[in-house]
Amino acid sequence: MASSDRNSEVVPNDLQPGDLIEIFRPAYQHWALYLGDGYVINVAPMEENTVASFSSAKSVFSRKALVKMQLLKDVVGSDTYKVNNKYDDKYTPLPAEEIIQRAEILIGQEICYDLLGNNCEHFVTLLRYGEGVSDQANRAISAIGFVTAAAGAFSLLGIFQNKSRQGQY
Repeated sequence: MASSDRNSEVVPNDLQPGDLIEIFRPAYQHWALYLGDGYVINVAPMEENTVASFSSAKSVFSRKALVKMQLLKDVVGSDTYKVNNKYDDKYTPLPAEEIIQRAEILIGQEICYDLLGNNCEHFVTLLRYGEGVSDQANRAISAIGFVTAAAGAFSLLGIFQNKSRQGQY
């Protein structure tokens, strides 16, 4: 675990309202936005009622999510996390007061969730920067594109091999 990673027991003093929190789940990263006083805002699947509701892999395939204000320690559970305002070089963060106001309006709202187009990282970056971005989704889209291209190439290879075999008989 890197020195900038933290467990869920203590909320450090260096967390600032509006900070992006990256939570390291076993198969993916979950994102939340720090509100202050130990609380975050994040999206949780509608059909799950667990404390750290994005801890199961099936949650990433949910189509609807609920915007929740929860204690950071409850969202993190036994996983690790770090502050990761990784887009600050590309996008200017909104003022913290505006981020918090925008977040508070959304608490309790049901939203559409899409792993590739509207996921938890999109949600928190939209609050912080006014623009929803997700490297995680972009990597997944690239991987899907590669697999699709590879499958297409192998299909063509199979067609050409079948045609050449048919020509031999």
